[in-house]
Amino acid sequence: MTDRRAEKDEPWKDPAAQPYIAIENVTKRFGEFVAVNSVSLKIYKGEIFCLLGGSGCGKTTLLRMLAGFEKPTAGKILIDGQDMADIPPYERPVNMMFQSYALFPHMSVYDNVAFGLEQEKLPRTQIKQRVGEILGIVHMGDYAKRKPHQLSGGQRQRVALARALVKRPKLLLLDEPLGALDRKLREHTQFELINIQEQLGVTFVVVTHDQEEAMTLASRIGVMNRGEIAQIGTPRQIYEFPATRFVADFIGSVNLFDGQLVEDEPDHVRVRCADLPAPVYVDHGLSAPPNAQLWVAIRPEKITLERAQPGATDNWARGVIKEIAYMGDMSIYMIRLDSGRQVRVTQANIVRKAGEAFSWEDQVYLAWDASSPVVGTG
Repeated sequence: MTDRRAEKDEPWKDPAAQPYIAIENVTKRFGEFVAVNSVSLKIYKGEIFCLLGGSGCGKTTLLRMLAGFEKPTAGKILIDGQDMADIPPYERPVNMMFQSYALFPHMSVYDNVAFGLEQEKLPRTQIKQRVGEILGIVHMGDYAKRKPHQLSGGQRQRVALARALVKRPKLLLLDEPLGALDRKLREHTQFELINIQEQLGVTFVVVTHDQEEAMTLASRIGVMNRGEIAQIGTPRQIYEFPATRFVADFIGSVNLFDGQLVEDEPDHVRVRCADLPAPVYVDHGLSAPPNAQLWVAIRPEKITLERAQPGATDNWARGVIKEIAYMGDMSIYMIRLDSGRQVRVTQANIVRKAGEAFSWEDQVYLAWDASSPVVGTG
């Protein structure tokens, strides 16, 4: 994950830091349909910021407004302090890389990358230098004379990236940039993108529906739902501390329970859930109203399986293993609790015979640490 960059440089924590992109109360309507609803966010220079969400959540519409292909119905978009309201797409310090890559099929790799510079009528020697430089960065220098149909999907992706970067934009917008690649190539290319971005220092805004892609690429993620920003944070914050039930459910796998607050102290919370035999104990306070209705989220990897009942009075349940999926690096267990509720548990296969410890129809006890559950009201 890219928290290494977030931890090293977190300009969003500095009240005096000036954002490179400021989106202020932006709304976009198409007739009666509200695609983007009063969105505000700040993106800082050198970030890889991911807009993450499902189909129809408004993320691509927001990206198109940044590019200038759509105009906001209300609100303002500023790039490097300049209001973009009357700035056409071709005059913005922005380039966009589309999911389809949109390479010219009759042109060579070199000519595809050089096209934008030729349109600007740069000197031929300067074009040659800049194209050679960017093809070297994306490791496509040896393929300069090939046509797009002679390249693999990953190679075409790198050519499209080179064409977008050769004009040296201050901001690069990427719309589902790796969606056409197979899983292994996509994982490899994600790290290539990070390295290229760090070399060039260009600010990236990436639209994706792929959670793993967002978690790998992003310095921060904006999770979108129904045209609004549900939460903004680093990958770790989004995963470990979801702000709403939607974010907890949307990001990764999770077991969600409905419950009622029974104890709320500065250093702990107890929640009674109908599906669990013991209270859920969380090692921090919540400051919620008495008897508040809450949701409790517990990630599958934070649950341990035991054959004997835990000695603790909190944070345990009992059930029967109904399904097992061996995934190589981990095993997934689907467990039916005594209440009838199904729970997902994942365990890392750190030794070769780890998956043989439990089998179908085994009765097991589930337990989790007091730091593991996330409790919320929204």
